[in-house]
Amino acid sequence: MEKLIVNANSREKRFAFVRNDTVEEIIFDRPEQRSLVGNIYYGTVTKVLPGMNAAFIDIGEEKNAYLHRDVLASYVLSPERSIEKEKKGVSSFVHQGEKLLVQVDKDATGVKGARVTGIIEISGDNLIYMPQGRYVAVSKKIVDEKDALRSFGMKLKSEEEGLIFRTSSTSATQEEMEHELSTLRTQYAELMVKAASFKKPGILYQKDTFTELVLESVMNMSLGEVFVDDLSLKQQIQSRNPNLNVTYYNGKENIFTVHRIEHEIAKALKRIVWLDNGAYLIFDETEALTIIDVNTGKFSGKNDYQDTVVKTNSLAAIEIAHQLKLRDIGGIVLIDFIDMKNEKDKRYIQETIEKEFQKDKTRTKIIGFTALGILQLTRKKTKVSLSEALQVKCPVCNGTGKIVSAETIAFRLERELLEHQNSDSEAVLVETTQAVNDELAPHLGMLEEWLKFKVYFSIRPSAHHYYVIKQFGNHDEIEQKAGESY
Repeated sequence: MEKLIVNANSREKRFAFVRNDTVEEIIFDRPEQRSLVGNIYYGTVTKVLPGMNAAFIDIGEEKNAYLHRDVLASYVLSPERSIEKEKKGVSSFVHQGEKLLVQVDKDATGVKGARVTGIIEISGDNLIYMPQGRYVAVSKKIVDEKDALRSFGMKLKSEEEGLIFRTSSTSATQEEMEHELSTLRTQYAELMVKAASFKKPGILYQKDTFTELVLESVMNMSLGEVFVDDLSLKQQIQSRNPNLNVTYYNGKENIFTVHRIEHEIAKALKRIVWLDNGAYLIFDETEALTIIDVNTGKFSGKNDYQDTVVKTNSLAAIEIAHQLKLRDIGGIVLIDFIDMKNEKDKRYIQETIEKEFQKDKTRTKIIGFTALGILQLTRKKTKVSLSEALQVKCPVCNGTGKIVSAETIAFRLERELLEHQNSDSEAVLVETTQAVNDELAPHLGMLEEWLKFKVYFSIRPSAHHYYVIKQFGNHDEIEQKAGESY
């Protein structure tokens, strides 16, 4: 049973796709985090990078966008043979200061700006129109009519244009698709007119990504239920897929809370994920890659140890595929399964995870086990993960999960105070945390004997351990100030 839960009645819009009571996907759309994918910009080339065969484009956003040579319209439309084109660097096709229309195909992440393409795509219900695409493609989900659609597309388009037939095109007539193509061409012409009025880089077209994603999910549902808290969106869903049972929800409690999606979001943000048999997974996300560790935990098994390992790893493989989709984790993923000596067992685990990823609409490549027994895979990343969307780095540890210990800070303070050994001062006032003070307390008499002056502390609560040497001075003055600080 498939269900779509749509929460669209506030500034943050969300939807969750549920299959057989398991949440498989959660999508968030916030004004400040809204995906730029699909947006079309009028940009200026700021730098050409021959070594990378790419260019940086100012599109009016905080970070410049990255554009590779192979997706430049001038490269795609070049009449030269492919072999000759490939020998030429990016400088042959674009120059600094040039004005271009580009479209975002990957959001900015970390320190990297958005990735853009010069091959603009304008989507319709049945077609995707590329004014400078040159080729015709057909959705992979279409099997029987692929050749006929490709032949029809070649007749429809001009030499420079490109077309992609969407899955829905199989139920549309040729006349409907011809009319749609005419509409898409008009939309592109209007974009060009708008671009001509721009004096600096900026956005020309912004996709309503959230509504498009909802309707795309709706189209992929054969039978099922949709619960939505927005009437206008309810009507769009009903018109797009009449086979679904669509319910408008207007209760006081949030629709995600009613359907226990909030609970699933909280679980998806946790570092540890428990498996049904008592084993568990540990997820560590970094900017470079994601590492997943599989542990037997409380599961000991009823048979031999190797049987326990394979069963645990099999359960882990299924849950890892689910969690990577749910958390929308992309990039390089390394999975440290419990060690398996038998190559047959490794193949079984790899086949298990490959089977699970066949259900994933995001492209995933399973590379295989390393010599150390680590399974490597890559999952295409087009937007930020769930944790990146909902969480920020800890201001204390800056995302490392660790802070400097009170003992380390105490030793640092001790070393700095020793630099003032035998000074003219009678006392010093140090501001620090209670934990640092407790570390120094047993050794304070010896330290003061070395220093030849008295050490007073001003205790301040803090999420991280620190110290500040506030003042050197005579004994009475420092003692008074220390007393005032308590």
